[in-house]
Amino acid sequence: MRYDEEEENDYFDGPDLPEVEEKPKPKKPALSPDDPLYWEQDEDEFEHLKPKRSRRIWIWLAALGVGLGVLIALYIRTFVPYVDTATQYGYVEGIEKRGTVFKTYEGVILPYKSLMDTLRPYEGDFEFSTTDTDLAVKLRRSQYANRPVRVDYQVYRTAMPWRGDCKIVVKAVEPVEPRDILPPDRLPEVHKN
Repeated sequence: MRYDEEEENDYFDGPDLPEVEEKPKPKKPALSPDDPLYWEQDEDEFEHLKPKRSRRIWIWLAALGVGLGVLIALYIRTFVPYVDTATQYGYVEGIEKRGTVFKTYEGVILPYKSLMDTLRPYEGDFEFSTTDTDLAVKLRRSQYANRPVRVDYQVYRTAMPWRGDCKIVVKAVEPVEPRDILPPDRLPEVHKN
């Protein structure tokens, strides 16, 4: 046999061999965790516990929403007063400057209602804070003159070091005449006309 004949009769190439079509492999059936074969699969044993991608997005969005809600709640609790404009009349008992890092003025006012109305139960002194030096000077002068004052204040949900030790922060002070706040029968003899 010649070399040329061998090339013509190649048993590995040529039209004499039928073409083999590759058949698609059948998909494996999806097994549920209740099926015993589910646990014997070749996949990672914890693959079934991994959240799907869409579930991960919802988890991140929920965490972001909770975090944002917590930040908003902290902002409201710290910086937004829940009583914005309130007024108190009374006599200044004392005022002092306190604080290590943040210097604030802390004071006490005896409310005139508690002093003059003996039928009403005593509700306690009006304790307040302020950061304004001019307000503290006005309060100190009223204390020394033994004159009543009218204070406008705000009440916060929590006391912060830069605002003072109290939840009540005084924003404005005006000295007043006793005849303007007390009933006529309660006025001392000096102030009656």
